[in-house]
Amino acid sequence: MFVDRRDAGRQLADRLASYATQRPVVVAMPRGGVPVAAAVADRLGAPLDIIVVRKIGCPWQPELGIGAIAEADVQIVNDSLIAEMDVSPEALERATARERVELARRVRRYRGDRPAIPVQGRVVILVDNGIATGFTARAAIGALRAKGAARVILAAPVAPEHILDSMRSFADDVVIVDAPPRFLAIGEFYKNFAQTSDEEVVALLEEGAGVRPAS
Repeated sequence: MFVDRRDAGRQLADRLASYATQRPVVVAMPRGGVPVAAAVADRLGAPLDIIVVRKIGCPWQPELGIGAIAEADVQIVNDSLIAEMDVSPEALERATARERVELARRVRRYRGDRPAIPVQGRVVILVDNGIATGFTARAAIGALRAKGAARVILAAPVAPEHILDSMRSFADDVVIVDAPPRFLAIGEFYKNFAQTSDEEVVALLEEGAGVRPAS
């Protein structure tokens, strides 16, 4: 069990230390992934940025993700679940449009006037505080590839054992601290899983946007 996201990030950084010589860019999935990624970026001496992703929820069961969108106009959908839930194309488009508005708001809120750190031709380490289904991570990987990343390394403190093979088909490498066979929710592996605030995200990004000395 991790004490909090910073502790999880330090443990994750230990597994990623070999990437320090490859001049990576560390990219977090906000909000919860940012404190984890900040610890990784600090250890690797790498710049820190974000890739904003939004889950598309089923219109009458919002917690059930039927797709995801990300920056660079990336959208993926779970066709089998959409068919199972009988979500019409019109309902899907309305749900997607709402998430596009929120995605744009978060990009403005978190990045402000700072341009995104270029990832063209770079090794990118994509960090979240945990992976549950991997669907939003897939959207983020697609966005990073659309931006020209040479390699995308998916990294998280915890993920269910059964999804690792499928995630390796999307990312160039998958680095996880703990992959338990029993997995209910990401929060069960943290002693402190308090919500990360917008203000904390902005502060960490302002601090980590430049290249830091490796520690």
